[in-house]
Amino acid sequence: MVKVAVVTGGGQGIGEGIVKQLASDGFTVAVADLNKDNAVKVAEEVGNDSKGYYVDISSHEDMFKLVDDVVNDFGQLDVFVNNAGIAQIAAIVDAKPDEITKIFNINVNGTIYGIQAAAKQFKKQGRGGKIINACSIAGHQAVELLGIYSATKFAVRGITQAAAKELAKDKITVNAYCPGIVLTPMWDQIDAAMAKIYDRPLGETKQEYIDGIALGRGEEPADVANLVSFLADDKSNYITGQSILVDGGINYV
Repeated sequence: MVKVAVVTGGGQGIGEGIVKQLASDGFTVAVADLNKDNAVKVAEEVGNDSKGYYVDISSHEDMFKLVDDVVNDFGQLDVFVNNAGIAQIAAIVDAKPDEITKIFNINVNGTIYGIQAAAKQFKKQGRGGKIINACSIAGHQAVELLGIYSATKFAVRGITQAAAKELAKDKITVNAYCPGIVLTPMWDQIDAAMAKIYDRPLGETKQEYIDGIALGRGEEPADVANLVSFLADDKSNYITGQSILVDGGINYV
């Protein structure tokens, strides 16, 4: 039986890398994104009967509808990857209320809604399932000018641990992956904002972070996707409640 995985934020960046890897592993992938055109394009590229969907992960209704639509289309759900998220660059003292609300609605509430929607379907199916959340190195050690983002990722770690404890009896595992300096548009955005704040040339801040990586290079989406591939596989069945670093050697816990 072909397994079905949902990947939110699957239309670009890390999410696209995860979609490609899971499709290569044999999954049919429901590629969900705020930009449906991107989602459809990626789904068509990877094949395996994969399909693109629109979703606003900050909407409780959208997340439950997404799962319902996927199950209506494919008859089952096996893996749910809460990948979508945003970053914001600002000193904590300068963070504006609407910006704080937005990032928590997406990074924290969106993760909770994904867990709720996936768990409801997994319990209905009665054979367990896998929920995989996007955390970050910033969820293990806070980063200056990414303080609010760091707070959301610390929250994801806590949510992952609590959900793992609550859902273990239903044979549902809940884990998270914690990337480092991934060479995607998000880190270009972070670098540009920090260049402006620190009055430095573009690329200098990002390179400084990369220079601190033990393995000596920036991270590619495929590096993250390889870990997600393992967490989505039966080989990880005895692992739950973990937020696993995949950062090339930045944080050591």
